[in-house]
Amino acid sequence: MASLHLCGQQMASAAMVKPASADGLRVAASSPRAVPARRRFRGLVVRAATVVSPKYTSVKPLGDRVLVKTKTTEDKTAGGILLPTTAQSRPQGGEVVAVGEGRTIGSNTVEISVPVGAKVIYSKYAGTDLEFNDANHLIMKEDDIIGVLDTDDVKDLKPLGDRILIKVAESEEETAGGLLLTQATKEKPSVGTVVAVGPGPLGDDGNRTPLSLTPGSSVLYSKYAGSEFKGSEGDYIVLRVSDVIAVLSS
Repeated sequence: MASLHLCGQQMASAAMVKPASADGLRVAASSPRAVPARRRFRGLVVRAATVVSPKYTSVKPLGDRVLVKTKTTEDKTAGGILLPTTAQSRPQGGEVVAVGEGRTIGSNTVEISVPVGAKVIYSKYAGTDLEFNDANHLIMKEDDIIGVLDTDDVKDLKPLGDRILIKVAESEEETAGGLLLTQATKEKPSVGTVVAVGPGPLGDDGNRTPLSLTPGSSVLYSKYAGSEFKGSEGDYIVLRVSDVIAVLSS
């Protein structure tokens, strides 16, 4: 019979490995293995907010930046289940509380188009987090704001700049051969109907160029473009007009 001899450091390591237990349940011990630092907490992104000292009473954005007071992060699901901090969705909406003086294009100064008090939706990873007056804020560029939303339903969103709001077409329930598709196998659609369009991008003269797309148009867009939202009447996506590949007609 073969025998295994441990010596010195190997014996110490083996002695330290004990089966883990939790509330009387024993968990099978696994062999110790060093985990590279870069692999720990994979996928977890921590954004630390800059805390503004109470001695400062105001924050004035510069240039084309705006200060947004963000909505409170939901700590429960719709069914009342408490969510851990890592599972809470980062809010994408808030209220504009201060704006910069605008930007200079050529000899023209273009003011911020979003007024103080407006309820806005912004890009998911936009801006710099600030904790000011015991509330969470984001300071971001005006171009990071997707649109203005005066209600709680995304179908009422007013896109800004060169962005458009699209109602996503329903996923096919079955294949061409008649096979029913499960939720997991349904292909994400990249076709939808334009609901609203922004005023257009700023030109070199400081004026906006109207978009060629109009509400009601059926369009094909890039598969992984834009920001997705769920509304009372279905799924929506907000993307830039450059992400639209084609206009569809019957």
